[in-house]
Amino acid sequence: MTIESDTVTETSRAVKETAVATGKVVDLADRFGTFVAKFVAGPLEQSVGIFEDQLRFARFKRQLRLMEKVNELMADVCGNKQIKPLELKLAIPLFQAASLEDDDDLQDIWARLLVNSSVASHGIELRRAYIDILVQLTQMDANILDKIYAIPHDTHQNLHVLTGGLPDTVSVRDVGSSEQNGLVQPSPEVTISLANLSRLGCIGLPTAWDGGEIFTSVYHTVMGRSLIHACRLDN
Repeated sequence: MTIESDTVTETSRAVKETAVATGKVVDLADRFGTFVAKFVAGPLEQSVGIFEDQLRFARFKRQLRLMEKVNELMADVCGNKQIKPLELKLAIPLFQAASLEDDDDLQDIWARLLVNSSVASHGIELRRAYIDILVQLTQMDANILDKIYAIPHDTHQNLHVLTGGLPDTVSVRDVGSSEQNGLVQPSPEVTISLANLSRLGCIGLPTAWDGGEIFTSVYHTVMGRSLIHACRLDN
């Protein structure tokens, strides 16, 4: 078999596989359209069309806001600094997640991460871990994380951050202190956020003698400091 015939065979196979995949997508779209029609008054085509148009418009608005925010940050803090291109395997998930984020405060975090990662002089290496963590944060998670890391690590290496005042305020105590009086349990909502941040490696939780988690105080982690550094801009 010649090289040309091999190429034709491979092309034919690829076309068939694409056709099968496209057929599955069309089938799923039809099924979803039928599903949507159950909840929307009007013809099926109209229901699906409106739904798709709204999704497309919403995505466009978020993309436009992201672009404007990044351009604004670039103008404020970057000037004429050299831009370094991002690896495609990191750029695609970053832009996808950032353009899908419908919370302005969270999208601003994505914008700062993009700016930091794209300016060579900032010295930030974009990591997939940052992207994976950010997509799993709620606004409260991000707010709490920012409060915890507002306390400089270099001046408080031996201190735990007290969580009883979160999401509004934090304080610190010596890590060697055995005094438990006065420690306040955070609210259930804050506790869930702390548990999520701990799961993602952004904070550390002390443990009781029986291995149970203690939520009255937390401590910084290497990953948490690295993420915060990557998502904060120094003017």
